[in-house]
Amino acid sequence: MGKRKLLVFLFLLSVAAGFAVARIETTLTHTLNQINRDTDSVFKEVDLGGIPVKYDKDIINLLLIGDDYRKEKGYTANGLPDVLMIATIDTKHNTLKVASLMRDMLVDMTEEGVKNRINHSLQYGDRTLKNLYKTIAKNFHIRLDGYLKVNFKAFSKVVNAVGGVKVELTQSEADYLNTTNYIRPKKYRNVKAGKQTLNGAQALGYCRIRKGNTVTVNGLRDDYGRTWRQRTVLNAVFDKVKGMSVTEWIDIANKVFKCIKTDLDNSSIMKYMKNVIQMGTLEVHQLQIPYNGYFYSNSDAQYTSLYPQYALVPTNGVSNTYDISKNEEILKKFIFQYNGKKEFRTASIAY
Repeated sequence: MGKRKLLVFLFLLSVAAGFAVARIETTLTHTLNQINRDTDSVFKEVDLGGIPVKYDKDIINLLLIGDDYRKEKGYTANGLPDVLMIATIDTKHNTLKVASLMRDMLVDMTEEGVKNRINHSLQYGDRTLKNLYKTIAKNFHIRLDGYLKVNFKAFSKVVNAVGGVKVELTQSEADYLNTTNYIRPKKYRNVKAGKQTLNGAQALGYCRIRKGNTVTVNGLRDDYGRTWRQRTVLNAVFDKVKGMSVTEWIDIANKVFKCIKTDLDNSSIMKYMKNVIQMGTLEVHQLQIPYNGYFYSNSDAQYTSLYPQYALVPTNGVSNTYDISKNEEILKKFIFQYNGKKEFRTASIAY
């Protein structure tokens, strides 16, 4: 092939590639347009009122919110965030991270002198997600770049769309799910102990377990167990999705995006997607706050007397305390320093 023919061929190839990219972008834009937009609680525009927050332009932090509101007979309560996670796209260290914030943490509200569960922050201030962001900023001093809010319906749809998720249940988990209304409809209350594939309804019920008499396969109970289950299912879904084609991704998105709400515009979402692709890794590293080892029983009178103001609101008659400043430090190290090459440790992180 002569130089002229080669140049013509390359030109035609580039044009064809350009059309393909344009087509994908057009399709993706149409898909993204189905997401519900929140123009009233854009995190990047929130006035934090002088609260100092840590920020790095190469590290994106998005708040993932699981809303427990559901439209069903006999259920009329306004939903509080059932899931709170900070998803981090760390382009500095090429690392993806997810940190769970346990919803029952007793923290300082935006109103001076008021403390409550972190997921109750929507009942204070202007009663919007802006106040939830301000509450997180006030207690952990981290800047958030936006949020994604998913309801129960979307969660179940995603799990079903990827063909279910493989999870290992303990006997206590299986017994609990089969004898309560956590799995709906009732016909799916047939899970068993051991490894199995859960459908959307079953996976949702599994993620909502937080009773003290149920234990995970790695020995976690209460809200520690629940946040671990949530991250486990999220990882399982992610593992399924990353092996799918772009066409399959878009097909799933078209099924669930109508059940998602965000303050992000299309250009921001596309930018973050591109960042993940360019990082070349789809491994997700996990953390939970309060962190194990920095969470104490109220039976420890000495610690309780030192930190009586920081507690998990009791759910089963047991109250616990934790060091908020130490957990803030741990969360910041995980988000801004951890590179995923070694096991995360809380002492000195020097990579």
